[in-house]
Amino acid sequence: MDRGMKPDTRELAALASGAKLSRAQIIGLAMALAAALALPWFISDYRTFQFTLAVIYAIAVLGLNILIGYNGQFSLGHGAFYAVGAYTAAILMDPGGVAYYWTIPAAGAVCLVVGFLFGLPALRLEGLYLALATFALSVATPQLLKYDAISKWTGGVQGVAIIKPDPPFGLEISQDRWLYYFSLAVMLLLFVCAWNLLRGRTGRALKAIRDNPIAASAMGVNTALYKSLTFGVSALYTGIAGALGAIAIQFVAPDSFNLFLSISFLVGVVIGGLASIPGAVFGGVVIVFIPNVAEQVSKAAPWAIYGTFLILFMYFMPTGIWGFIRMLYARFARRRRAG
Repeated sequence: MDRGMKPDTRELAALASGAKLSRAQIIGLAMALAAALALPWFISDYRTFQFTLAVIYAIAVLGLNILIGYNGQFSLGHGAFYAVGAYTAAILMDPGGVAYYWTIPAAGAVCLVVGFLFGLPALRLEGLYLALATFALSVATPQLLKYDAISKWTGGVQGVAIIKPDPPFGLEISQDRWLYYFSLAVMLLLFVCAWNLLRGRTGRALKAIRDNPIAASAMGVNTALYKSLTFGVSALYTGIAGALGAIAIQFVAPDSFNLFLSISFLVGVVIGGLASIPGAVFGGVVIVFIPNVAEQVSKAAPWAIYGTFLILFMYFMPTGIWGFIRMLYARFARRRRAG
């Protein structure tokens, strides 16, 4: 590539910092929000349901991105935290009779504790060893959910069915549209919280640990505490996504939370863009829609088409979709100033 065509790294750094939004970025966010709010009125309920899943997966992808992209810890087990959040919501709603909206913070709290406790022994592991430990967690979780001793709560292999909630206040909209707006509101709240968390002192500490843990420790950063808390916060986000997913799908079963779900979250992180909050939205869309597109292209070998799509994404967008957008924006801004 010609040197003159490369993006200015200083511009990319300024865009990535998120310390101060420019006028163009504020306008872009407002337009994106307006499009998201209007979307359900122009598509069918089934498509609305698909976009609801994309919003939910975006929350899970952001949780994993906080762990991998910002803190440098690798995980193949976030499908387990998604399952814990989903079962927490299902158990509270079905036998417990708890309102669906109260299950969201409950699932987040449970997964925060579980993630923090899992993060403590994981402190001794790094790189491939940590990946193997989280891989084991993802593989073991469906089998643990089928265990007879807890089957009266989890439903065993049969799972737990949930009644889809009706819109509140007598709103005359479909259940799918209401769940889309509810999930979108939760996603926006969590994204704002992540933005505030990662742009401050905590975010700088996480990046320091990711880039050079020895230097970070020498500068007074409590690496053990930050790593464990990051695991907990990452699990909290994924657990909330799991609770929303259970409410939207109306059913949870052990086999729904297999290893492929964890791999899908990882795919969403990489394709959307590492260490980028907006990239999680693109990651969620990729998780939901790319397999559907691959199946429409070839019903005989959909996973071969899916793999081809992933290869093309990585070849043409090595920094992810959001990184590609930032690069185009930086080039446009530089040329506009030069002109």
